[in-house]
Amino acid sequence: MSLPPNTLDYWRGELHSGRVSSRELTELALQAALNSSEAQSTFIAVHAATARATADAMDTLRAAGVPLAPLAGIPISIKDLFDENGQVTRAGSIVRNDAAPASRDSIVVERLRQAGAVIIGRTNMTEFAYSGLGLNPHYGTPRNPWDRETGRIPGGSSSGAAISITEGAAVAAIGTDTGGSVRIPSALCGLTGFKPTARRVPDTGVLPLSTSLDSIGPLARSVSCCAQLDAVLSGTSRTDLRPVSLANHRFAIPRTLVFDGIDATVSAAFEAACGTLSKAGARLVEIEVPEFAELAHINRHGGFIAAESWTWHADMLGQREAEYDPRVAVRIRRGAAMRASDYITLLNDRRRWSAGVQQRLADAGCDAFLMPTVPVIAPPIAALRDSDELYTSTNLLILRNPTLFNFVDGCALSLPCHKPGDAPVGLMVAGMHGQDEQILMLGAAIEAAL
Repeated sequence: MSLPPNTLDYWRGELHSGRVSSRELTELALQAALNSSEAQSTFIAVHAATARATADAMDTLRAAGVPLAPLAGIPISIKDLFDENGQVTRAGSIVRNDAAPASRDSIVVERLRQAGAVIIGRTNMTEFAYSGLGLNPHYGTPRNPWDRETGRIPGGSSSGAAISITEGAAVAAIGTDTGGSVRIPSALCGLTGFKPTARRVPDTGVLPLSTSLDSIGPLARSVSCCAQLDAVLSGTSRTDLRPVSLANHRFAIPRTLVFDGIDATVSAAFEAACGTLSKAGARLVEIEVPEFAELAHINRHGGFIAAESWTWHADMLGQREAEYDPRVAVRIRRGAAMRASDYITLLNDRRRWSAGVQQRLADAGCDAFLMPTVPVIAPPIAALRDSDELYTSTNLLILRNPTLFNFVDGCALSLPCHKPGDAPVGLMVAGMHGQDEQILMLGAAIEAAL
């Protein structure tokens, strides 16, 4: 048994009506977290006792007629990067098994608890969040819900976050996104994921990958779910997803880079989605964004991720490298060769590059970018596990489109655009710094049209 696939609004209505209790929801989620086919590779820790206690408390308050917070009694999972009082933050690694438990909750966890969420447990991830594929040699790799027989990647780094939802162990999940780590697993697993402007959600108590690029966002089953979770995480009032007409909006489809290497399934799904949006009145404008083609060269020394992860890992990696995933360790070590001048050049390049991208969007008179989240469907795990060369090339390809909007410090939403039963494909609508509420509203309109 597991949670049936429904939205936050659905479960809130069921709880309010009394048709289901939080304890019943929580028991279904726990059964999936502990006993589903992907349970062992989806969760690093399951909080059965505290989840049941929280659920019972929410049921008691609801029965007494006490006004409840927006997530009251709803099972949520959190990525193994967020500090929880009394829990070890392992970041999907065995290197931190003997680390001291956190002495307090991260701000994200504090806000989830204040909103009444039942935290089911801590989800598996790529070690230290350093890959877009989701493979983990320490805790296993949960299989994508589509084509389980082949065994395909879930996407990363928030791999367990996505699978906790598809397995019915959580209504929604909280992940991090440094180069696509919320949007990639959402796209590959048929979910909706939101990457906010980086500083919209505080990262206090979150183990970092890149302090310049890290952002924190939700994975869920609808744009409305993501907007509600974003409001809790950011401490803002709920984004009003009032209906907007696509006829009043123009979207830029960049023809530079983002379609390179696209497979037939993703291409067909994207083109079909564009046709639907055009019929709904959206104006789709193809543009060139030459800045996109420059990013690989800008990051040629390893970029912010290598420099900033090396700063955090240098001592521990020097002492315990044998315990790291070798594919993670080798990328962290790139930061050791970076000079101060390389980092300063990177900062300057980012400002110039971001201004250029913003100008392209403005010159086209468009409200947002539209593109495939990932240019290929989820590849098989086994081939990537067995070949370093294939792992590296596939990782770069899958990260390529999402990471554009981390570097520009923008906001982006991935939502499903495939036909039911087909391989999951994500459609990304993305905007510039601080346009979070606009992107969520446009995303809701696109979701309704599709």
